[in-house]
Amino acid sequence: MNKSIDRKKVFFYLLLAFAFLSLWVLGHYSKYRDQFSGLLLNNIWRIVYVTVINFTFFELAVPFVLKKKRFLIYNILLGFLILWLYMMLWSFGLHAWRLIGIGLHTYTRIIVYDTIDEELQGQMGFSMASVFFFGIIRHIYNYVKLKQAAQQLRIEKQEAELNYLRSQTNPHFLFNTLNNIYSLTRDKSDQAPESILKLSKILRFMLYETGGAFISIEQELKIIGDYIALEKLRYDESLRINFNYDVEDMKQAIPPLLLIPLVENAFKHGVSETRNLPFVDIHLSVKNRQLRFVVKNSVEDAQPGKDVKENIGLSNLRRQLELLYTDHNLTIQHDKNFFTAVLKINLASHV
Repeated sequence: MNKSIDRKKVFFYLLLAFAFLSLWVLGHYSKYRDQFSGLLLNNIWRIVYVTVINFTFFELAVPFVLKKKRFLIYNILLGFLILWLYMMLWSFGLHAWRLIGIGLHTYTRIIVYDTIDEELQGQMGFSMASVFFFGIIRHIYNYVKLKQAAQQLRIEKQEAELNYLRSQTNPHFLFNTLNNIYSLTRDKSDQAPESILKLSKILRFMLYETGGAFISIEQELKIIGDYIALEKLRYDESLRINFNYDVEDMKQAIPPLLLIPLVENAFKHGVSETRNLPFVDIHLSVKNRQLRFVVKNSVEDAQPGKDVKENIGLSNLRRQLELLYTDHNLTIQHDKNFFTAVLKINLASHV
């Protein structure tokens, strides 16, 4: 893995070298237009040197100085020493590299300096320009990479939390359903075998259809219908259930099992505790990517205005909505004889 990272760094510095060379040559083209080929070769020769020096400075020397030592004074003294060394490399070193190029006939004397000091200043100007260019672009590049890594980490953290919430919701849903079947078997009801068959269909769906990030609204409605059919086995004809929907596109995608906690809550904490005229009204509408899901159910002599204590299903649903959508709203209304949950989601606001 380290080799892969090193190759990426080397490639990055080669791109920086090409960009700096292009800018430098274009900046001096008008002045040395008649000697452009010589100017280009000279700067290629110099850019090879400064690229190697800048690479070792930014990738080896600076991290080594910043590495925590036992005493801070060691870092300070070491920093001054390495800075002095590289100042020599950027000036006298580049001057020596120029002389080597002249000796190898790869460097042409286009500019003739009167003194060695003038030449050193010229080489130092080239070196310092490269240092600032490499340093600034490198800083921007590292900042973007760090921001991308933080974003990726945030996404992975949210996905892990979302998977955890779903792993809680599914067993919670299964536990409540098994309790319903248990009550039927305890009473030796003839409905028990049918309830087990319906439960197996629901479990098959949960195992094979909800593994991905999305399912169609059509599939979500089917699982809600199967769940309602399973719950109806527990009640007599006094239970009134109204389940309807108005969806412009049944193939629209939503996260799996997102709506069922509200339906489950209506039966477990409403209908099952209602002695007289129990009912559940469920309506789903989706138009222009705006989802509205209303679940209204009977309750037994509730106290209006009293704060609703949310169970694990509703709490998990709220957190899932926060992780999945930026535009959503879940409201719970508690009146004397009925309980209403209204969920609104802008499906286009999925993160």
